[in-house]
Amino acid sequence: MADYQTMRTAGTAGVRTAEIDQGLRAHMNKVYGTMSVGLLVTAGVAWAVGTSDALLSIFRDPVTLQPNILGWIAMFLPLIMVFAFGAAINRLSAAGAQTFFYVFAAAMGLSIAWIFAAFTGISIAQTFLVTSIAFAGLSLYGYTTKRDLSGMGTFLMMGLIGLVVASIINIFLGSPALHFAITIIGLLIFAGLTAFDTQRIKSDYVAHARAMDQEWLDKSAIMGSLSLYLNFINIFMFLLQFLGNRE
Repeated sequence: MADYQTMRTAGTAGVRTAEIDQGLRAHMNKVYGTMSVGLLVTAGVAWAVGTSDALLSIFRDPVTLQPNILGWIAMFLPLIMVFAFGAAINRLSAAGAQTFFYVFAAAMGLSIAWIFAAFTGISIAQTFLVTSIAFAGLSLYGYTTKRDLSGMGTFLMMGLIGLVVASIINIFLGSPALHFAITIIGLLIFAGLTAFDTQRIKSDYVAHARAMDQEWLDKSAIMGSLSLYLNFINIFMFLLQFLGNRE
């Protein structure tokens, strides 16, 4: 009888594990799918504004590409929205969080639209392809590795804060040496964050799936999409500094 009970318990646990594995695949597909749609929204807005002199002149000088007042607002709007998203996520429904993410993606497209006036279309496409390949490899590593990457989190976040501060300072200094250092360090930080965030999204799902917290899981997919989206965009922008051919 005891053996039968043990076998029944083991069988139930096995079924539950299989359900979690299946749910994890669906969860990750939703994360990557939402992120991909966000990238398409960003690319569409950036292309529409960046290839139109009339639209671009609303935010930047068409000759120097230096931002005007509206340009500065557009530049910092995504950063403000990220903080607002984090503060409001608990009060938003899953559908509301997804809508907010797509609005954020459009704002990001507006903030980087200038690249279509500064770089050739071919070099932008090539850089996007290189970024996609690198991102896929880093994310796959984070998903499959048995190594615990959680220890990287604090180090990477501290580096990210320093990177943001240095980038803001260099907007006013315009130092080529500092810009080069920011680009190299930024690439390393966001490469590490891609692997780290992928493993974190996977681990968080497994932890909450056992608690059957579906509302949290739906919002978690959006937050995971946002994290990976930001990593992709930043890797792309840093690589563009090396691979992009100026107009």
